[in-house]
Amino acid sequence: MIIMASQIARSLLATTRPTTTLKFDIARRALSVTATLQQKKSLKDKTGKNVVLVDGVRTPFLVSFTDYAKMMPHELARHSLLGLLHKTGIPKEVVDYIVYGTVIQEVKTSNIGREAALAAGFSDRTPAHTVTMACISSNQAITTGVGMIAAGAYDVIVCGGVEFMSDVPIRHSRKMRSLLLKLNRAKTPAQRLSLLASIRPDYFAPELPAVAEFSSGETMGHSADRLAAAFGATRAEQDEYALRSHTLAAEAQAKGHFTDLIPVKVDGKDGVVEKDNGIRVSSPEQLAKLRPAFVKPHGTVTAANSSFLTDGASACLIMSEAKAKELGLKPKAYLRDFTYVAQDPVDQLLLGPAYGIPKILEKSGLQLGDIDTWEIHEAFAGQILANLKAMDSDWFAQNYLGKQTKVGVPDMNKWNKWGGSLSIGHPFAATGVRLAMHTAHRLVKEDGQFGVISACAAGGQGVAMILERHPDAHTD
Repeated sequence: MIIMASQIARSLLATTRPTTTLKFDIARRALSVTATLQQKKSLKDKTGKNVVLVDGVRTPFLVSFTDYAKMMPHELARHSLLGLLHKTGIPKEVVDYIVYGTVIQEVKTSNIGREAALAAGFSDRTPAHTVTMACISSNQAITTGVGMIAAGAYDVIVCGGVEFMSDVPIRHSRKMRSLLLKLNRAKTPAQRLSLLASIRPDYFAPELPAVAEFSSGETMGHSADRLAAAFGATRAEQDEYALRSHTLAAEAQAKGHFTDLIPVKVDGKDGVVEKDNGIRVSSPEQLAKLRPAFVKPHGTVTAANSSFLTDGASACLIMSEAKAKELGLKPKAYLRDFTYVAQDPVDQLLLGPAYGIPKILEKSGLQLGDIDTWEIHEAFAGQILANLKAMDSDWFAQNYLGKQTKVGVPDMNKWNKWGGSLSIGHPFAATGVRLAMHTAHRLVKEDGQFGVISACAAGGQGVAMILERHPDAHTD
């Protein structure tokens, strides 16, 4: 671009034989052209508020049944809220509203956003509600907050999510529940004895929560296996991708890139929990020894190339840019655009990114090459590979996206460079904030402008978001 501007200037000089003053004017215009050519593309604000992501935190993501096992989910969420207040330095009173996500809900804290806020010492006058949208619940929390700010309802919102798989609700069977409710309403001892006498052995079989689709009864692992087979993602490719995720996460952890982490003090344990504990760099030979986890004996999805059950919580602070300046805060990124997609929950359960990414790029007027960072949720290695292959397929574009040609494959050198859910972990409702913070921090470290976030979710849904680096952004 500088060469082009210089050539323009030399051409003008040669044809006009300018005076000294004219030479100065031409040189000034040439420099102006250079500056214009070097300006980075920026996206227009659609909200009227220039909504910004100020900062965000997360607890370490831990394999379930490890250090967090004796906690309750609202306690874990409390740590994320307190960590956010500490990191940003804002008073609790400044927060107008809290939106928090969760998926497997603890029945004692049905509105976990409210309970976590009260436990963290927020005013009882600060409203809070809980959202659920499977693996994209904290994305939904963030975009709900964006909508509230855009509508002028509130100025400062905390968004986040928590998942606690170490202690999930286990119910009595429906027969037993029905009997117990009748027993509670019985008025005489004879009625109670008659009901108790009707109990049969199968009444005692518990109902366990399952990561399965209600509409199909199929687990996500089975869907991932079929999807990988449909798009020709081999076992070797999946293991290679899983190894990539763990290797990159281990490197990022060692280099101190996970500055969104806050330490957590767990009662009864010495010291604090301060890092993710699911990152394991193995070898191709070790990965190849594992047996299929879902479709046996010929499936390709294993425990090693799937995300694992994880406990963790996250929280972030969003507001208008004007409000951030008023409070003396330095935002990380603009929350420029988002979209949600939905498709067949049987055959296309995990294809959210293949639908969401083309849609958000088209909405924003950006191309694949404009994107500097990609942070895509890794439910399974096979799911990631299937989405990449779908985006690189003319047939998929023509039959499912209404496009004549394929979207193309993103630059893998910009894709999940700090690892992903396969290695870092995936507390369902907390992952969206992690994706946003890794995007914001990577844009600074890698001198990028635009980042795309995308994820699949249960029900055949998905999200795609675009963040733009804020000029005041830093990584600490």
